[in-house]
Amino acid sequence: MNARIFAAAALTVALVGPAGAAEPDLARLVAECEPCHGVDGIARDAEVPHLAGQNLLYLANQLRAFHAGTRRHHEMRVMTRGLSEDEIEALAEYYAGLPR
Repeated sequence: MNARIFAAAALTVALVGPAGAAEPDLARLVAECEPCHGVDGIARDAEVPHLAGQNLLYLANQLRAFHAGTRRHHEMRVMTRGLSEDEIEALAEYYAGLPR
């Protein structure tokens, strides 16, 4: 392996970690949810559900269902299709931990 390839591989491991998955950027993920679900997880629109204080397992399962397309909702499918399992877990934990 030449030195340039080795350096790139070492940098990738340092940035991403040995497991190959980067830590979720929770601030970015939450910022993407805020326009509809509110900065505090409390939606301002009566047709949008509150996320604050919801059950952790429920939130994670719904995000997985939107991600897989088994729960149909166009906007949520678009918002979740690129999420990793770690990002789904991070979002569910964040919103479950907020006060209602």
